[in-house]
Amino acid sequence: MEKHQPGTDAHAAWLAQVREPIIDPERRICDPHHHLWDRNGYRYLLHELLADVQSGHRVVSTVHIECASMYRATGPVALRPVGETEFVNGIAAMSASGGYGDVQVAAGIVGFADLCLGSAVGGVLDAHCAASPRFRGIRHAASFDESDAVRNAHTNPPKGLYYLEAFRAGFKELAPRNLSFEAWQYHHQLRDVIDLARAFPDTRIILNHFSGPLGIGPYAGRREEIFQRWRRDLAELARCENVVAKLGGLVMPVNGFGFHYQATPPSSDALLEATGPYYQEALACFGAARCMFESNFPVDKASVSYPVLWNAFKKLVVDGSEAEKDALFHDTAAACYRLS
Repeated sequence: MEKHQPGTDAHAAWLAQVREPIIDPERRICDPHHHLWDRNGYRYLLHELLADVQSGHRVVSTVHIECASMYRATGPVALRPVGETEFVNGIAAMSASGGYGDVQVAAGIVGFADLCLGSAVGGVLDAHCAASPRFRGIRHAASFDESDAVRNAHTNPPKGLYYLEAFRAGFKELAPRNLSFEAWQYHHQLRDVIDLARAFPDTRIILNHFSGPLGIGPYAGRREEIFQRWRRDLAELARCENVVAKLGGLVMPVNGFGFHYQATPPSSDALLEATGPYYQEALACFGAARCMFESNFPVDKASVSYPVLWNAFKKLVVDGSEAEKDALFHDTAAACYRLS
């Protein structure tokens, strides 16, 4: 079956085929990973986000992660990404007015700065901080694969980005400003993150999307082999105490589960059957105090609705303690992003 384009009425109707009662509806949630954009006919701004986060679960705050949205059209190239922080801060201010409900949208903002500028990136980081009191860190995506079947990051990274001398000179500018780094790369680049975390133990690194286990192109049909390599590298990364892990972002098309091609979207049980081992392994490695559930919306919306996704998370840890659940759904994220 052909997939529906996210953001269309057809896609909304496809997602609506699966509805579930909300599990544990009073549990507080901080969604630490979503995007806001308006491009290529696909709008996901405040009202679209609110339609998801207010669909049953008790989301009290969110964190926006950079997605090359609303850069400045003019001015120095290095400073143009500050436009995204300015844009998101405006949406955060709308939300903070109280006119759109209790959720604090974009209470934390993560932007982009080209760390390959070296020490000169400090001025860009300062501009981000000046643009919003909500600014918390940088993501300079490194996801790279040599196969034409796998889409590389929007930052157009070279192979081995995290090892470049200029990148590391820029990376040094984060910790003095109390800024964190979002690590987004594919599973075969996990050792790059390990090396980076060891080189900069005083910089908080937040691992995105399980480090993107690939399941398309040359990786199709090799899930168990890839899982075993991934779990070994993840366990080694977890020994770096400056790293925390986001649990989510696992049903993008690149992961190869193919939910977006099915006649009906997955239920929470179907999600857990397919992806549960990754969550269980990450929790075993990092522990609840260093993990946070994330939606990665609207990217993962290609495969699943917001209520079903968070139901799956709640089913995953149904037997956990209250302290563990508080950490996974809210407290780890709130601490990492210094949210009130």
